Amino acid sequence: MQYTFPRIAPFALFMAFIGLEELLRFLAGKGLVNFSGSAIYYLYPVKALSVALLLVFYRNSYQEIRLSDIAKFRETLISISVGLLVFVLWINMDFASAVIGTPQGFNPNLLSGNFTIAAMTAARLFGAVLVVPVMEELFWRSFLIRYIINPDFSKVPIGLFTWSSFLLTVLLFGLEHNLFLAGMMAGTAYNLLLYRTKSLAHCILAHAVTNLALGIYVIYTGNWQFW
Repeated sequence: MQYTFPRIAPFALFMAFIGLEELLRFLAGKGLVNFSGSAIYYLYPVKALSVALLLVFYRNSYQEIRLSDIAKFRETLISISVGLLVFVLWINMDFASAVIGTPQGFNPNLLSGNFTIAAMTAARLFGAVLVVPVMEELFWRSFLIRYIINPDFSKVPIGLFTWSSFLLTVLLFGLEHNLFLAGMMAGTAYNLLLYRTKSLAHCILAHAVTNLALGIYVIYTGNWQFW
């Protein structure tokens, strides 16, 4: 339990906030609560900060994140390349939208005031680049991918391959995202990187590069559906 909870709790908290956001949208659509859809955006900084604080609180539990791995130039170059490749594929998988429809996205320009827009954009980047990669990689590629192999997952080496753990985490990672097929593509890429590097730090780096590139792309092009 001491090893499991720190890897599940940040992810569970993040998903709970998403559930709350969807509930508020549903209630607003039924006229049961009175606020604009963009008001829900103000939950995002709370969500990102809450998860970040939880990760900081449990930081000593994450021994599998070896920052020294980033000093390995070849693997770091591969990780950055994987992150950029996932980004390029993600924005070009238009057919993925047809699976469940075009997601609403996060458009800070719907808010009022330049300061508010800038602050919310910064909060979104902070969450996407610095919080989500750590939170998700701890859950998917530290906890779940090993738990499927052995419920006593702490005994499973990072990066151990089995078909069942590979395929199931790819499928579930896809289901976590609005763009299901793009999510499966990303899950496949990050899993393969894990097997190649045996390093969670490199998976976090690749994930952060993807999210940073996507954030810059969204801000520059206004394709908010990707956020």
